[in-house]
Amino acid sequence: MPKNKSDKTPKPRKTFKEAFSETREKVWDKKRARLKLHRSFRRSYREDYARGLQVPGLVAHAVNTLKILFKNWKLFGGLIIIIVAMNTLFVGIMSEETYQTVQDSIDESTEILQYGEIGRLAKSGLLLVSTVATGGLTKGMTEVQQTFAFFFGAVTILVTIYYLRHLLAGNHPRIRDGLYNALTPLISTMLVLVLVFVHLIPVFIFTILYSTAVATNFLSQPLYAFLFWLLGSLLLLLSAYLLPGSILGVCASTVPGIYPMQAVNATTDLIQGRRTKFIIRVIFAFIFLAVLWVIVMLPFIWLDLLLKQNIEWIETIPFIPFLLQIMTTFTVIYITAYIYLFYRRMLDDPE
Repeated sequence: MPKNKSDKTPKPRKTFKEAFSETREKVWDKKRARLKLHRSFRRSYREDYARGLQVPGLVAHAVNTLKILFKNWKLFGGLIIIIVAMNTLFVGIMSEETYQTVQDSIDESTEILQYGEIGRLAKSGLLLVSTVATGGLTKGMTEVQQTFAFFFGAVTILVTIYYLRHLLAGNHPRIRDGLYNALTPLISTMLVLVLVFVHLIPVFIFTILYSTAVATNFLSQPLYAFLFWLLGSLLLLLSAYLLPGSILGVCASTVPGIYPMQAVNATTDLIQGRRTKFIIRVIFAFIFLAVLWVIVMLPFIWLDLLLKQNIEWIETIPFIPFLLQIMTTFTVIYITAYIYLFYRRMLDDPE
């Protein structure tokens, strides 16, 4: 016989407290699936967070990244040309007057050395270091120009990751493919980049405090110096703990359909137990790039100094500032490729 509708036992209605408790348990079940080490005052044992990672050595990883870029030099060379052209058009490059001011300052400061005769090689090195270290590349930028520079930096990162993803998959992307298709997650990537700057705030605070302490002789007292370096170490450790997840989150944010915080949470779980390896590799990458800058730029600066001493009409041509713009764009591409290849290694790792 067919059952009547009245024969069905009605489901008991849940109270608000029961429904809230059930919902809370579902949320916590999702959170428990994430790796959350060192989040309480309970002791964390090494076997709980030790995670191996099979990656090439420091030099091998740096050289391998360089090989990939040079192997596909038409692709990444075209990207450099486009980004440099856009930066020159909308942002501008360091003027020759600024570069000449730096050069004149070095001339004046070295007059006491051998009656102003300093070796061209040494002078070239001083020019390179002082121009980059004193912010000569970004000196005099307006807020609009800084916004454009940030935008073009995000575009460079997105297009570089797009090219690498397709190259590692065995495809052959074209320059226009990256410019047309790689900018879909632009907003997500820019939000993650903003988060990177937020995680750098402890480093900025330490820099300001250090400048103030040096100016006021605060570090002359041993007790004050101890307290300052203790506070500074905590600030630097805080940034070192937060930054790896957010930096790798830039790579994860380029995946279609993923939200910014989902990308950051995923890479934070991925980097657990591997932060030290990542930080060491990033530091080595900057050392490797510094050596590369010296090898590439010193001969051109030396040649520029030699020509301008003998030929007057080329003194106003911003040759070195233009080369510095090219090297800056290459640096962004190289760092992006370096970090993305490490990110892919972690994704492919069986652990």
